Amino acid sequence: MTMQTAAFSLNQTAIDLIERKFREKRRMAQAREQELFGIFQEELTEEETWALKYLYAYMPVNDMADYDGALFLSHVRRTLEIRKAMPWGERVPDHLFLHFVLPYRVNTENIEDSRGILHEALAERTKSLSMADAILETNYWCHEKATYIGSDLRTISPLTMIRNARGRCGEESTLAVAALRSIGIPARQVYTPRWAHCDDNHAWVEAWADGKWYYFGACEPEARLNQGWFSPPARRAMLINTRIYADYPGPEDITLADEWFTEINLLENYAPTRTMTVAVKDRQGSPVSGAQVHFELYNMAEFYPIATIPANELGEASFKTGYGDLLIRAVHDGVWGEQKITVAESDRIELVLDQTEQPSGTHDLDMVPPPEREGDEAEALSEEQIQRHNRRLEEGTKIRTGYEATFLTEADAAALAGEFGLPAERVWDVLRKARGNDREIAAFLRERSGEYGEWPLRLLESLNEKDLVDTFRPALDDHLIGALARRGELDEETFVSHVLCPRVLHEMIVPYKRFFQEAFAADEAAIKAYPSVLVRKLENGYGLWEDLQNLKGKGNPVGTYKLMHGDEISLGILFVAVCRSLGIPARLHPSEQKPQYMGDGGWKDAPFASRTSQEKAEAKAWGSLRLQRDPEAAPETAEASYYENFTFARLENGVYKTLVYPYGKKDVYDEPFEVEPGSYRLTSGVRLKDGTVQARFTYFKVEAGEQTDVVLTYRQAKHDIPVLGKIDRTSAFAKLDGTRATLGELIGASGALVAWIEPEREPTKHLFREIGELAEAYAKLGAPIVLIIGDAEWTASFDPSAYPNLPSGTVFVRDSSYAALPDFIAQSPARDAGYPHLFVLDAQDQIRYTASGYKIGTGKEALQVLTGVWQ
Repeated sequence: MTMQTAAFSLNQTAIDLIERKFREKRRMAQAREQELFGIFQEELTEEETWALKYLYAYMPVNDMADYDGALFLSHVRRTLEIRKAMPWGERVPDHLFLHFVLPYRVNTENIEDSRGILHEALAERTKSLSMADAILETNYWCHEKATYIGSDLRTISPLTMIRNARGRCGEESTLAVAALRSIGIPARQVYTPRWAHCDDNHAWVEAWADGKWYYFGACEPEARLNQGWFSPPARRAMLINTRIYADYPGPEDITLADEWFTEINLLENYAPTRTMTVAVKDRQGSPVSGAQVHFELYNMAEFYPIATIPANELGEASFKTGYGDLLIRAVHDGVWGEQKITVAESDRIELVLDQTEQPSGTHDLDMVPPPEREGDEAEALSEEQIQRHNRRLEEGTKIRTGYEATFLTEADAAALAGEFGLPAERVWDVLRKARGNDREIAAFLRERSGEYGEWPLRLLESLNEKDLVDTFRPALDDHLIGALARRGELDEETFVSHVLCPRVLHEMIVPYKRFFQEAFAADEAAIKAYPSVLVRKLENGYGLWEDLQNLKGKGNPVGTYKLMHGDEISLGILFVAVCRSLGIPARLHPSEQKPQYMGDGGWKDAPFASRTSQEKAEAKAWGSLRLQRDPEAAPETAEASYYENFTFARLENGVYKTLVYPYGKKDVYDEPFEVEPGSYRLTSGVRLKDGTVQARFTYFKVEAGEQTDVVLTYRQAKHDIPVLGKIDRTSAFAKLDGTRATLGELIGASGALVAWIEPEREPTKHLFREIGELAEAYAKLGAPIVLIIGDAEWTASFDPSAYPNLPSGTVFVRDSSYAALPDFIAQSPARDAGYPHLFVLDAQDQIRYTASGYKIGTGKEALQVLTGVWQ
C-alpha cells in the first residue's frame, strides 16, 4: 500500500479516513472556522499537521464549541516535544502514541492547557527510571496531590483536582492518566460501568511499559503494578472497558465500533469470560439486522445497559462478558423482545421481536452475579519493600495534608463575615467547600459584598459544592451583576434558583449573562413576552449533533451558541441560560432534563419540535404518579430510597428510560411525581449478602392530566443470621489516650460492630460514609462500634475528629500488626478482598455477619444483622 506520510506511520486507508472525518467536522463547525481552524494558517510541521487533523477528526462536538484551536496546537506541540525528550519516547509505537498519549481528553473533564504543567512536575522525578517504575512513581505523585471522596457526576480537570486535593475515582484516574501522558507513557482510564455484585461502579488506570499493559488504582499507590483493592471485585465484573476517540483497530476485543469512537473490552485481563451471541429475529423468523441489543445489569435499582450493540447483517450481536446474569433487550423500530440469561449456562440465545405493548401486573426475577474467585498468588514482597512503600505513603500523605493546611480557616471566614456583616457560619460553609480555591471565593466576597450585601453569598450558595473549586471571579461577577440587573418582581426563591444561579446541569460554568444580554438585546422584549420566540430562533438556526453519549449536556451555553450545533441536552442548557440572562426563570425539568420556563404561575415546556420524532410542537399535558406504601410489608422491609432500592422508567421507542431524581431520595410517598404520560415500569430490588438481587417489575400507565397510584412492593428476603465463628475478647488495643483496653472492654456484653480498616483506602471511606448516613439508627440501637487501625495505616492525614458524622458510640483504636484479626479470614477469599474486614458480634461474642473489601451497602446490612442479634 502506498504510504502518503511518514508521520505516525499512517497508511493510505488511515489518511483517507482522517481526512474525510476532518472535512466533515470542519463543515459542521464552520460558524467557528477561524477560532478552530485558523491555526492551520501557521507554519506547521508534518507531525503537527497530522496530529491536529487526527484530534479534530474525532473531536466531540462540545469540544469544538467550547475551546479554540490555539489550545489544541499548544497541546500537540508540547506532546511532540515530550515524546522527543523522555527516554522511552522512541520506544512507544506510533499507534499507541496516537491513541493513548496524544489525546487531550480522558473523561468528561474541562479541558485546560495542562500537559506542560504536569510534565514539569514529573519529568525530573521519572526520566531516570524504567517505564514501569516511572508509572509507580507517577502514582506516588498523584497520591501526594489527591485522595478519594465521593462527589457528583461532573468531572473536574486534573489541575482542579490538584487544587481540590480530593475527588471521586473517575477524577483520580483522570489525573493519573493525564500525568502519565505528560511524560509520554501510554495510559487509559478503564471502567466497570456498573458492578454486578453491589451497586455503583469504579474507574482505574492501565498504563503501557515496554510492550505490556499494567493496571493500578489512581492516587492509591501499591508497591508494585497489577495490584489494587479493586482486584477481587474486578474478578466478579461483567464488563471492564475503555473508550477511544478514534477508529481503533485493536488488538484488544472491540465491543462497539462507532463512527466517532471505539469501545474496547478488557474484561478477560481481570475475570473469566464468555462470549454471548444474541440472534435477533422477527415474528416470521427472519434475522433483524440493525436491531439494538442492550445487555442490561441490575445496579442502583435499575437495569443499566453496560453495552448496546447493533445486530449485524445476520441479525446477531456478540458480547464478551462475565459469568453472571444479564437481562437482554433487543429493539428495532419500537418492537422488542426481552429475556434474562445466565451466562454460565449458555453462550447463545435467540430473541424474537414480538412486543409492542408492555406487560401488566408484576414480574419477579433473580439476578445472580459472578461468584467470588481467588486471584493468582503473587510473590511476597520483602519487608524492606513493604517498609519503603509505607514510608512513601506517609510522605505523600504529609505533603497533601500540608497543602490542605494552607486553606483558609473558620477564623478567617469569621473575620471576613464580620467585615461585611455576613453570617459567619454561611461564609465558612462556602469557603470550606472551596478548599484550594478559597482565596478566590473570599476575594469575590470581599470585592462585591460592600455593594451588593448578601447577594454574592447567595450566588455562591446556589452553586454545587464542586463549582466552588473551579469557578472564578470573572464568571461570578458576570452572574451576580447580570442577574441583579434583571431581577424585576420575582420572589427571592425563584430568582436565586432559576435566574441568579448559573448552574443548569453538569456543564462547566462560564460567564454568559452579559454575553446573552447583548446577543439578544434586539429580541429581549419579544422573548420576555413570549419565550417560545426563543425556542423558534434556536430551532431554526441550530443543528443537532450527537456523537458521544457520556458528553451529552456538557457543552457550555456560550460555546454551543457560537458553534450553532450541539446535542439535545446542551441545546436545552443554552435555552435555559439565555432565559436566565434575560431575567426569565428557566430550568431543565428535574427528571426529564427538558427545557422549561416559568409563565402564568407555573412551569411551561419549551419543546424543540424538530429535535426528535418523539417531540411534538405543542407542549404535552403532564400526568402524576403517586407511590403508596405496601400495607402488607414486613417490619424489616427496607425504607424506600430512589436509586438504592427502587426506580421508575418510562417506555420510549421500546427502551425503558430511568427517570432522574436525587440519589437516596426518601420522601417518595409525600407528594406525587410529575411525569409525562406513557407506559412505566417500577423496578424494586433487594440485594442479598452474596450480591444476588431479588428484583421485581411493576408495570403501569400514566395518563395525561390524571393521577396514577402505584404500590411500591419488595420481595421479602429471608435473612438467616448464622454463627460464623467467635471473636477473642482478650485481644488488647491502644486507645487514643495512650492506655490499652481489651476487645471485651470495648464491646461490652450485648453485641457490637468491629472493623479492621485502612482509612486512606476507598473501600473504608465508603464504609465511613454508609455508617455516617445511618448514624441516627446506630446511635438509637446503642451498640458499640470499634474501628481498628494498624500502626502503619495511622498516617499523618488520619484524624479521628475528622469524622464527626459517625455514630456517637464509635471508638478508634490501634492494632500494631492487625494480629487480632480472626484467623479464619486468612484462610478465605476475604483476605484477598482486603480491608475493611467488618464483623457483627452478638452478646456471646459470636460472629454473626462479616464483610470484607469493597462492597456498597455493607453499613446497612451490618445494621440489619446487629438489630437482629442486639440484646
